[in-house]
Amino acid sequence: MTDQPAKACLSCQRGTDQVPLLALEFRGSMVWICPQHLPVLIHDPARLIGVLPGAERLRPADHHD
Repeated sequence: MTDQPAKACLSCQRGTDQVPLLALEFRGSMVWICPQHLPVLIHDPARLIGVLPGAERLRPADHHD
């Protein structure tokens, strides 16, 4: 048995038995996020401060509408 953390969305903590998860590598670590919270990562990463180490350095996507 491995000591891997359970896969869960870094925002809502739901696991793969509840939602699909997308795997991301950030700062040398694997994190997971569900499709519902992917826009938070893209457009408002400040909401992930305290949840995702280093989120304070992420910038929101530029909008060119």
